[in-house]
Amino acid sequence: MLRSLFTGISGLRANQTMMDTTGNNIANVNTTGYKTSNTVFEDTLSQTLKSATAGTSNLGGTNPAQVGLGVKVAGIFTNFNQGAAQTTGRSLDLMIQGDGFFVQNLGNTASYTRNGSLSMDNLGRLVGVDGGIMQGWMVDDTTGQINASGSAGDITIPMAATLPGGETRNVRLAGNLPSDTTSTSPIETSVTVYDKVGVPRTLTVGLTHTGANTWSVKLSDGDSPDSTTTINFADPSAPTPGVASLGNVNVDLSQLTQYAGLSTLTTESQDGAIPGTLTGFAIGSDGVVTGSFSNGQTRQLARLAVASFANPGGLEKAGNSSWRATVDSGLAQVGVPGSGQRGSLVAGTLEMSNVDLAQEFTNLIIAQRGFQANSRMITASDEILQDLINIKR
Repeated sequence: MLRSLFTGISGLRANQTMMDTTGNNIANVNTTGYKTSNTVFEDTLSQTLKSATAGTSNLGGTNPAQVGLGVKVAGIFTNFNQGAAQTTGRSLDLMIQGDGFFVQNLGNTASYTRNGSLSMDNLGRLVGVDGGIMQGWMVDDTTGQINASGSAGDITIPMAATLPGGETRNVRLAGNLPSDTTSTSPIETSVTVYDKVGVPRTLTVGLTHTGANTWSVKLSDGDSPDSTTTINFADPSAPTPGVASLGNVNVDLSQLTQYAGLSTLTTESQDGAIPGTLTGFAIGSDGVVTGSFSNGQTRQLARLAVASFANPGGLEKAGNSSWRATVDSGLAQVGVPGSGQRGSLVAGTLEMSNVDLAQEFTNLIIAQRGFQANSRMITASDEILQDLINIKR
């Protein structure tokens, strides 16, 4: 049979594969985190009709004469360029800005995805759209720290978590005391402070002008004996001493100033709190899951992991917009977002497909015309065979 007949068949197969790949790209134009695929062809073995010869003193050399035997698919490669951002406003929608993959535990098998549409299951675990449990590191309840150098595990949000009440140890005052006041009445401010178990009490701070640059600071809370401290404003912006104490509570006075005409004494902060329950959480660009509690305090709960690979193109598609590691992709390098080659996270946003419809429709035309040309070559070969058969008539 004619070589061109089988060459045409190989062309049909290769261009059909390109059509299939292009069709899949177009079908996934709206798939979250989808990465487009490209088909690359290469020629097959060539039949040598005449080998090359070397030149001699009286005869020139000749080049080889070869006939190609068709085409085949060299590979289907994944384009990992960043897709466009789609703002959703949903706190559990995450996008990786840069390289990397979310790490999931799917049936005790590690899988990797760019689809950051997360939710919570009935056990409080963060899961992906296909039920894969998001991997990362939980906070150590003893130290209150997250050790991201250990092995990643399931991320669980403890919705019944409580934050113990914190004892007030530090109170900071700020504002101005009027240097030209003639009043003998104290300037007062009050702040709620807490004991070790979160029981509140009111701390009252009264400052009385006792001299040109001196003030008497009286602290009282109704429980401990009152304390009185005298401060001096040799420098109108730096009182000495800068701290007054009542029991275990230290009141920072270093932010006070003494200028004429202004009385703006206020309490800037205090570090105690009543016990609180978890009311919500948010995920930062560094992957840290921060819980908000009913007492106004915040606490780190966990940290999401992101994986990078030496050769992302070597990953194997596993369906459900996820990939599996292969011997050619290399081992997953799991770490925190924003470190190494890993991108940072963007909350309230999803990564759209990176399919370029204009390019895909162009590829569709190219594949269609290639298929059509190879079909025509098979038809022409058939006509030649028909002519050969007709010679016998």
